[in-house]
Amino acid sequence: MIRPPYLKPGDSVMIVSSARKVSKAEIKPTADILESWGLQVKYGKNLYKSQNQFSGTDEERAADLQSALNNKNVQAILFARGGYGTVRILDKVDFKRFVKNPKWLIGYSDITVIHSHVHQLGIETLHAPMAFNLPKLSPNCLSVFKDALFGQSLRYTSSKQQPSLEKLNRQGTAKGELVGGNLSILYSLGGTPTDLKTDGKILFLEDLDEYLYHIDRMMMNLKRSGKLANLAGLIVGGMNDMKDNEIPFGKNAEEIIHDAVSEYNYPVLYGFPAGHIPNNYPLIFGREATLKVTDKMELKFHS
Repeated sequence: MIRPPYLKPGDSVMIVSSARKVSKAEIKPTADILESWGLQVKYGKNLYKSQNQFSGTDEERAADLQSALNNKNVQAILFARGGYGTVRILDKVDFKRFVKNPKWLIGYSDITVIHSHVHQLGIETLHAPMAFNLPKLSPNCLSVFKDALFGQSLRYTSSKQQPSLEKLNRQGTAKGELVGGNLSILYSLGGTPTDLKTDGKILFLEDLDEYLYHIDRMMMNLKRSGKLANLAGLIVGGMNDMKDNEIPFGKNAEEIIHDAVSEYNYPVLYGFPAGHIPNNYPLIFGREATLKVTDKMELKFHS
């Protein structure tokens, strides 16, 4: 995989919105943080546009992303926020110049569309908080986010987990490229040119605000399409604010995932601190990593 150059003081980060609209007041605190790190902040021409729930029309959002991808003086693109809308502009964007001059693409949730597409191009991306979320992070999570941008090695360890999640873990060691993102988005990309290939890789999944039966439906899709059978390992992040019907489904989201992968032998870790949670720690998609699951957890990205 191609690794974009890490950032250094004086580099430029452009904030664009490929999905839901944002305001200047919501973005300014993030700009202040980035500038305090010695970075220059640029803004998409249409960043503060509004069309219904979107940050401007499909054409305006695509134009901002295209401009940021093409600009040789921009070293990273930070997406403003998620929601929905990135898939509507993906086919309007040409990534040819980006492939010749790669830069970090940073976001999560709806930005899973971008991660999956760029993974097909052989370029690493950063699954991490967006401009809308950055000021809300804890000092430690914000520090790790900065480390990821500036090229410090990432290694996560923990000996404490929720007992209800720890009992679901499957112990072992896995090595492979880390891929994945939001489960609902990955499900929606099935059968398209952006459909993620997972064989031999460590898959990360997270989601928010879904009915439990829909989590089961999506996991059955991943299973029946072969995306779960040949993984090196599985990491499950935040599965928050799930909904149920009047007649309960009978299992929570993690238990549904556990059942879907029960016949396989690779290591599985639940409760990783990434996704739609207050402190969404960065993950480098496309980077080879080693996952160790024992009574402790370790995820180490290779240099």
